Amino acid sequence: MLKFTPNALKILKARYLLKDDDGRVIETPAEMFRRVSRTVAEAERLYDENVLFWEDKFYELLSSLRFLPNSPTLMNAGKEIGQLAACFVLPVEDSMKGIFDTLKNAALILQSGGGTGFSFSRLRPKEDVVHSTGGLSSGPVSFMSIYNRATDVIRQGGARRGANMGILRVDHPDIVEFARSKRDCYELSNFNISVAVTDEFMNALKKDEKYELRNPRTGKSAGFIRAADVFNEIVESAWLTGDPGLVFIDRINRDNPTPQFGEIESTNPCGEQPLLPYEACILGSLNLSIYVGNSVLESDAGSPYVNFDALGNDVRTAVRFLDDCIDVNKYPLQDIEQMHKGNRKIGLGVMGWADMLVLMGIPYVSKKALKLAEDVMKFINTTSKDESEHLGQLKGLFPNFYGSVYDRDDMPRVRNATTTTVAPTGTLSTIADCSSGIEPYFALSYRRYVLETELHEVNRYFFSVAKMMGFYSKDLEDEVISNGTLRGIKNVPRKIKKLFKTAHEINYRIHIEMQAVFQKYTDNAVSKTINMPRSAKKEDIADAFMMAYEKGCKGITVFRYGGKKAGTMVRFSDVD
Repeated sequence: MLKFTPNALKILKARYLLKDDDGRVIETPAEMFRRVSRTVAEAERLYDENVLFWEDKFYELLSSLRFLPNSPTLMNAGKEIGQLAACFVLPVEDSMKGIFDTLKNAALILQSGGGTGFSFSRLRPKEDVVHSTGGLSSGPVSFMSIYNRATDVIRQGGARRGANMGILRVDHPDIVEFARSKRDCYELSNFNISVAVTDEFMNALKKDEKYELRNPRTGKSAGFIRAADVFNEIVESAWLTGDPGLVFIDRINRDNPTPQFGEIESTNPCGEQPLLPYEACILGSLNLSIYVGNSVLESDAGSPYVNFDALGNDVRTAVRFLDDCIDVNKYPLQDIEQMHKGNRKIGLGVMGWADMLVLMGIPYVSKKALKLAEDVMKFINTTSKDESEHLGQLKGLFPNFYGSVYDRDDMPRVRNATTTTVAPTGTLSTIADCSSGIEPYFALSYRRYVLETELHEVNRYFFSVAKMMGFYSKDLEDEVISNGTLRGIKNVPRKIKKLFKTAHEINYRIHIEMQAVFQKYTDNAVSKTINMPRSAKKEDIADAFMMAYEKGCKGITVFRYGGKKAGTMVRFSDVD
């Protein structure tokens, strides 16, 4: 019988389990996993493989909570809607028809449970001429407001709020207005926003020079502006609200596996999945906490270790599962189906990273943690490529292989243009009873709300350690639950305090180091919130942005706790 925490059951009942017309739950968690596994395994029939064998194999992997796919797969597999992907990017063309056609298409995606990214960089700037009417353009930010209001009335799959990513290139003439656009806490509440930063801009910033703005309608110069002035506007807004983040767009396009189909312009709402226009991706995450042998919580165990054999086997099964999802998916648009089946992008990532470190007795803030991160993610990426190559031999290469970066003698002949992504795993980690993505613990005890459902999270590992080491007491438990951290609490050994440091106790530079190490062996990008305390200065935000660029990250999101608009301006981290 499957075992779930009370919080996991709340989430499952609220969002994932099937309901009848009266809203009553008519499915158990085991039946949900069977429904998903049966639906996805049907893809094996297309290749004359043993469908029942793979259904059971997928079911065993999911029901053990070693791996979970993105939320739309759990919600929609086997249902009429049948849309399994979490990540989409749609183009926004510079015409009234193009803008509203994209809005219509976005509505279909949001309704199906997907998150949508847009680049508004093609739209002509504010007060630019509109020849068809003789009037003046209202600019990208005004159209983002229309998209935002439309999202308000669309409940994603009936199970979660809509979420969008809005991106504008740093060389667009309206970049300053865009950077300021979320300082009002009531504006663009359904958007995360990021600036697409170019190498040209970063070089000008370092040299304290001006750079050129370009009118996307004409392709001509729209003048020059001091890079530091724009950067300071971005920093000011990020310090206040957490938005905008940065997307290092030139770096992303250097890693574009299919450049013959154009440039990547945008990402999904949490920033970890750069995609071409009309492209989609299906994500899934492995629960790293399960692959630790001889945990430090086992008093008579030997040295802790990562069970790479078990991890490797599950990587292979998970890659096959995600690839099969592409074949059984019911796409909301034909253009998206064509692009996704053409490139067959999948994104296998991880959750439970903070748990793995604790179980191995390794502080998040340590060189050992960075080394382990590199070893684990390199292994997952390499094994996923090997399995994709195996699937390429068995089922065929991705159709757009020829002309891609893989179309060389020294590259593997793979079935998937990408295989790895590190997503935030929001509610998925609650279901799996593990820490979120590659984040440290947010707190050892805290409350949060998901679709008006209150969840009280308490770190189970700390109290296990306290009992094992003999310093547990009911007073200690009450104090930790009240404070959320071990800071200032007596009678807790120093090494334990170091092991259980929470997100806001960890310097932002360590957060960035961790993101950069995982990015080194991730095809797509890495979702990571760079937490800062309320006392953080704007100079810290600026330093974090520069460090992320220098360290090879593909983007960065900074959030200062208790900022001016923090109560209403929190970036989405729950779209997985």
